[in-house]
Amino acid sequence: MGGNHTQNKFILLGITDSPYAQTPLFVLFLLIYIVTLVGNVGIITLVRVSPSLHTPMYFFLTHFAFTDICYSTVISPRMLADLLSEDRTISFSGCMMQFLTFAFFSTIECHLLAMMAYDRHVAICQPLLYVTIISSHICWQLIATSYLFAFLSAIIYTWCTFGGSFCGPNRIDHFFCDEVPVLKLMCSDTHSSEMLIFAFITINVVGTSMIILLSYISILCTVLRMCSAQSRARAFRTCASHLMAVASFFGTKFFMYLQPPSSHRSRDKAASIIYTIITPMLNPFIYSLRNKEVKGALVKCRSRLFNPWQPKKVLSSSTCQLRKPMVH
Repeated sequence: MGGNHTQNKFILLGITDSPYAQTPLFVLFLLIYIVTLVGNVGIITLVRVSPSLHTPMYFFLTHFAFTDICYSTVISPRMLADLLSEDRTISFSGCMMQFLTFAFFSTIECHLLAMMAYDRHVAICQPLLYVTIISSHICWQLIATSYLFAFLSAIIYTWCTFGGSFCGPNRIDHFFCDEVPVLKLMCSDTHSSEMLIFAFITINVVGTSMIILLSYISILCTVLRMCSAQSRARAFRTCASHLMAVASFFGTKFFMYLQPPSSHRSRDKAASIIYTIITPMLNPFIYSLRNKEVKGALVKCRSRLFNPWQPKKVLSSSTCQLRKPMVH
């Protein structure tokens, strides 16, 4: 996959060259990374131990939290080490593997957000058919398909980005190995590679965002036809957290990858920080602070933790099935 290259290492220029800013940035991003890990592991654990959250929506959310952990771990530890080190070199294979895993988990997040939007669409617009349409079997099929397509897409992205010749400068003006700054170092013609990458990004990013858009147009039409103001408010609350996650993730994705290469400037680093570091930290708060079911599950888990001798209620088998639409 590496192509005919002469470079055996790259140098990551990082976020800043200022020695005075590196230590404060290290502390800040370390705290963000710790919060990201704790928050997302907490979401996964809470869903696993709470039968009331054994629904398709939270099934997708556990995969989303797992992806956020992996997504952030691909970037943050290396970036934190570079902030305290003068040696910011990364091997060619290391750079390629970082980009491959980054592209893989990034693509999965696009598909998961689309699945969660479709789940809301079925739960609100076709509640009587929800059990049939969003069954446990269908959920696993959707997850497996997204992982497979994301892996194939990541292979193509990586081959297009690292498959040419690197015989010139080896300084990557970024804090991780991303497509745009790496392609700038390629000696061979990059036009065909850029077009192929653009095509697959369009399929993944634009395709999934269109699914989200159409789902929410249908949801909006259904909600506006509801007679009860309380039902409309509940439906909007159900969608609010997901819309916040979609806006933060896809907004920066469109800015970064669906603009001409000549338009990329230094502000790309700021956009990259948002979707690689900030967004994975915020997602657990977005899905918990505005979510009554998660809050209720947290209260029950806390009471069980501090009152272990309290008798537990017997749950029916239907409660634990992965077949209940999410209603906040």
